[in-house]
Amino acid sequence: MYLERFIKYLSLNKNYSPNTILSYKSDIKQFLLFCILEGFIEKSDDIIFNSKHIRYWIVSLSEKNIGSKSIKRKISSLKSYNKYLVKQGVKEYDTLAKLVIPKTGKKLPEFISKDKMDNLSGFEFISDDDDRFYMEVLVVELFYCTGIRRAELIELKVTDFDKIKNNIKVLGKGNKERLIPIPGSLTKNIEKYLEIRKLESPYIITTIKGEKAYPKLIHRIVSKHLAVVTTQKKKSPHVIRHTYATNMLNNGADINSIKELLGHSNLSATQIYTHTSFEKINLIYKQAHPRAKK
Repeated sequence: MYLERFIKYLSLNKNYSPNTILSYKSDIKQFLLFCILEGFIEKSDDIIFNSKHIRYWIVSLSEKNIGSKSIKRKISSLKSYNKYLVKQGVKEYDTLAKLVIPKTGKKLPEFISKDKMDNLSGFEFISDDDDRFYMEVLVVELFYCTGIRRAELIELKVTDFDKIKNNIKVLGKGNKERLIPIPGSLTKNIEKYLEIRKLESPYIITTIKGEKAYPKLIHRIVSKHLAVVTTQKKKSPHVIRHTYATNMLNNGADINSIKELLGHSNLSATQIYTHTSFEKINLIYKQAHPRAKK
């Protein structure tokens, strides 16, 4: 009962994305089940859990080789749930207030080099009757030219595309809209695809039946096409998003502009790309400076 109210609160009051809400719900339910199995509580509606119970859970997760980043997220979900219960007067005080969330090391984002991305199949090799393959290549090009998230691409509608101003309107996290400029070549390719596709839909990218695309379909398309140019393990839409941001930074875009283009709420989320850029600068220095190897 309390958990369902919390989930509604996240959706209606916090305006969180469906994926974020699903993560919160999954984390909390997983913890409550652990507490029931360990005898800490009798049923999932019990709210007597405390920081000691969470510490036992953390040990259990660690023994299952759950990564520190995932554990940190799960603890954060529980702290938010506990704060909500206190705010609603269900619990007298915050029993998790002093619980410290373990720090996790920042992992540099994986990306694909510009040379490899340029080797992807282009539209010039596609015939007019091959609209499904045309759509697949368009998916990759949209990611590469805009840096949008998978969920944002799925929600992209024909009306969000402005062929006159060469931009797309994206609905990001927290229902925040942003305009992203696109190159003229992408504008032409979107126009061409919308002209030749055999199915009508308000969405730019669809299933083979003309229905709204879904996450696994998009991931499968991206993985298939990236496999042509790279052998790296991660071949996801997010890798192309990282590639977009890294390319922008390496070509002179300032960090605040990249933040706006990516739809980040704060600068700290964007600054991780400066580490990637520094790696490139460091490599160039070592290759070019006469005293770098001394």
